[in-house]
Amino acid sequence: MTGGKVDLALIKEATRLDLINLLDSVPGTKAIVWDEKLAGPFSLVADYSFLRTHDVCKMFYITDNKLPPSTVAHIIFLARPLTRIMDKINQQLRMDEVQGGGNNNKKEYHLWLVPRMSLLCEQRLEEHQVHGSFSSIRELPLLLYRIESDLASMELPMCYRDLHLNKDPTGLFLVAQALMTIQGVFGLIPNIFGKGEAATKVYDLMVRLRREMGGNEPQVTPQIEQLILIDRSVDLITPLATQLTYEGLIHQFFTINNCTVKLPGEKFAKSGPSNTSAPSSVDFPEDTMTPQTKTIQLSGAEVLHAEIRDCNFSAVGPKLSRHAKSVMALYDERHTAKTVGELKQFVQRMPQLEQYKQSVATHTTIAELLKEKISCGQFRPALQMEQEFLKGLDTDKVNPFIEDLIAQKEPLNNVLRLMCLQCAVNGGLKPRVLEHYRRDLLHTYGFHHILTLENLATVRLLYPQEARSTYPTVRKTLHLTVDDVSEQDPNDMAYVHSGYAPLSCRLVEYLAGPGWRAITGVLQHLPGPTLTETQQLPSALRQRRGSGGSVSSSGEGGTALVFFIGGCTYSEIAALRFLSTRGDQGGPEYVIATTKIISGDLFLDSLSEQLEV
Repeated sequence: MTGGKVDLALIKEATRLDLINLLDSVPGTKAIVWDEKLAGPFSLVADYSFLRTHDVCKMFYITDNKLPPSTVAHIIFLARPLTRIMDKINQQLRMDEVQGGGNNNKKEYHLWLVPRMSLLCEQRLEEHQVHGSFSSIRELPLLLYRIESDLASMELPMCYRDLHLNKDPTGLFLVAQALMTIQGVFGLIPNIFGKGEAATKVYDLMVRLRREMGGNEPQVTPQIEQLILIDRSVDLITPLATQLTYEGLIHQFFTINNCTVKLPGEKFAKSGPSNTSAPSSVDFPEDTMTPQTKTIQLSGAEVLHAEIRDCNFSAVGPKLSRHAKSVMALYDERHTAKTVGELKQFVQRMPQLEQYKQSVATHTTIAELLKEKISCGQFRPALQMEQEFLKGLDTDKVNPFIEDLIAQKEPLNNVLRLMCLQCAVNGGLKPRVLEHYRRDLLHTYGFHHILTLENLATVRLLYPQEARSTYPTVRKTLHLTVDDVSEQDPNDMAYVHSGYAPLSCRLVEYLAGPGWRAITGVLQHLPGPTLTETQQLPSALRQRRGSGGSVSSSGEGGTALVFFIGGCTYSEIAALRFLSTRGDQGGPEYVIATTKIISGDLFLDSLSEQLEV
């Protein structure tokens, strides 16, 4: 436990242990050939220096090119279970076998699939006639990656698409497995709440998995009192709205991956080497950064970033200004030193001062980059349009601003986000309005985008209105829009969107008090069933925890895990952290898990598809 919260570092240790067991099962020197999309998340579990202690001598990417020469005894392909990746592995394996054919160095090949085995992948390898070339084919069930002490991600960016567009329930089973892993580390979670069809299906799978364990569950004293499952389809408004927190805007414009972000290198040229810069997300000795980009580490372990990451961007400037003045004041202390002892103390503090100074300089540069993005183009007018939609203004007719964006051929995602937001708050668009938008989009951006529009209709993001919108009732009852919210000194979670409180987080807030029974009418307006279940603890654990064995159904006190099925935004993470700071008012402290941290553009990209023309 850290600071009253469940520290997800224990999840990292459990994940690392699974990796170590597999590595040690292959004695001798090893080279890992990574699926590029897995290399970044794995860097959160084990960096290159750690892998070297387990005889990993070389690391490469899975590509269409042949592997560099090496003298290792084992080559391990570590990949996601996708057939297209099996095609690349087939090419590299065949070329490596030919390359090493005349050498005495006989290599063994292994294939590890993350997070599960795939019959389709094995069939594809058999079609390529290389299945027998592998000494072993195993699965590495790494399901959760710790991002921060209170935040974990499954790194499944296509979970929402697979579930709601492709009707593939695999993601739900992986979520249930991840939750069972969490319960294995932190104990059985007594109270389970959820909203949405995906939430109820995940709970049913958890019950089934628990039944299959036959009572052989780890006897761990529960540290988490509540599990709150949120189906992303319950709140499609929040991912479409622009995130206005510092970390949210960085993700919106530059995309944060595995706690790192790549920014224009020339902006940092004057500041010299940065203590906050990190190696590439893979940490490969063979991997090099391009001079045009600079990779910055964004971690809560850095005090300044932890302070400003969840702030509304309008409050970041004054905070950075105060820190800059503090740096200057600390350096000026050298002029007031009158004795050798005082000078010695100042010199001893120099490394910490330099790190503090560099941290302030780095975040000031990032803030300037964000300000440039905000100040140019249609960002501010589009944000104003969003705010009007969120307040329910003029949502039932063709919007002139959206027409202008299309006429100016603004980036397609910028247009789609506003259209989908208008559709979400209006409960669908009138057929003539929807047809007008579709016609303008296809004429301007090309008919090859028709599949994207069909996908958006399938997942209920851009569809014809079938009934009267329930958003006005939901907005009023849950106080989703707040006119007098303070961005500098927030008194409500609505500060994360400068006046709009994420619907998903409002549900979490109401669960803590006065409870979901007080908003039964609103819950009926939202899609999917409502889940309220209790998991009975073994008698020995109930006695160990004391009488009751669980918190009250209203969810007061303790720790709650909020799990987003289909992805969540940094604005929602900030809102839940804001609620955690009010724990002294009787509410729980929150830890957060998600299938993927998303932004509006990433959310739409996962649903995009084009006809080949």
